Amino acid sequence: MSLRLSWNNEQEQHSITPELIARLKELLVLAGRAEQVMDGEVALSFVDDAAIQELNMQYRGLDKPTDVLSFSMMEMGEDEIAIIYGDEEFDEEEFEFIEVEGGADGKTGSTGSDENDELEDDEEGEEEPLGDIIISVERAAAQAEEYGHSLERELGFLFVHGFLHLIGYDHQNEDEEKRMFAKQEAILQQAGLTR
Repeated sequence: MSLRLSWNNEQEQHSITPELIARLKELLVLAGRAEQVMDGEVALSFVDDAAIQELNMQYRGLDKPTDVLSFSMMEMGEDEIAIIYGDEEFDEEEFEFIEVEGGADGKTGSTGSDENDELEDDEEGEEEPLGDIIISVERAAAQAEEYGHSLERELGFLFVHGFLHLIGYDHQNEDEEKRMFAKQEAILQQAGLTR
């Protein structure tokens, strides 16, 4: 058993390089190690603002783009997903389990090879899905510019943020937010993705 990243690129504005995927795999290993999550599959989709806005409307009733959405598969029935949101407008009253026909992971993704023992890309070994992370690369690019750091840093931040949501973290109050954001920063620091 191991951690596995599958990914798919559904946007055209920004290039998704092998180096970026290698960096995200590194972050997955670091986050998994930090949280003692040593096996499972994370499905990552890169989309544009229009696509994430459609998902945001469908699952949250908010007709606007967001930066990241996480759909957790942990501790639920086979045909349910928990919807956890990356922005600060999440309202606990809106949290719900959504029935999904045919399961939550209908996407195809490509994987690259990685020599790290803790992150396998073997098609032979089917890992239990941890969930899906959807990132708007368009929104990430705008935020990277606004915050004055690289797109790689912003995508890494959103990916780790989404992963922590998949395994149960949230930021509904100040204490939860401090704890979650401290964990994110520690993982990003380990990977050398500083502001």
